[in-house]
Amino acid sequence: MTTFPRSPRTLRGGFIVMDAGGLAVRRTVPFQYNPDTLTRSLAPRGATADAGDRLEPTRLVGPPAETMKLEIALDATDRLEKPAQNTTTAAEGIAADLAELETMVSPTVADLEAAEALTSRGTLEILPLPSPLLLLVLGANRVVPVRITEFAVTEEAFDTKLNPVLARVSLGLRVMTTDDLPFGSKGAALYLTAARRRERLAARRGAGVQALGLTRAP
Repeated sequence: MTTFPRSPRTLRGGFIVMDAGGLAVRRTVPFQYNPDTLTRSLAPRGATADAGDRLEPTRLVGPPAETMKLEIALDATDRLEKPAQNTTTAAEGIAADLAELETMVSPTVADLEAAEALTSRGTLEILPLPSPLLLLVLGANRVVPVRITEFAVTEEAFDTKLNPVLARVSLGLRVMTTDDLPFGSKGAALYLTAARRRERLAARRGAGVQALGLTRAP
């Protein structure tokens, strides 16, 4: 199918997987198709009112708790039309695509084996296994650190070897803020960049409304 030659090119979103310190990119995981919808929820974090202080309920103690839900579609149809150029898809369907997403929520086997070896020698403190810094990319102006909190896969079609060739992955995400990430880290810097952009957009919107005479400046 041909498209209008001057139609704008649509950017693809996806994930960037960095090392735990945010110093190096391990890999990128672009969406095959951008999500049709993105559901966002912000829960303000207010202070608890103390006796005799009526101002406490109006105060904020930190960034809002922001969660997102989106669905990723995976389809092997186009690649299966050219099996010689897509040997992995021809042999295993979209199993590799699903595995790439699943590894974002799973510790590596090497980390598990190393932890078990240390435990066996009695030298391991009870600490969480290392995890990468995960960035959600939704265009050049929206890059935020996130943690995957929900991961559900619906496999909808299979090839003759029962490899999945069509699937939908539903993800629940929580935006990581400066309450989760130390100031000065890559993740905290990206969160603050997104927060500053939101403030600039709000200020621009306010200036535009005043210019239309819809509100009166104090």
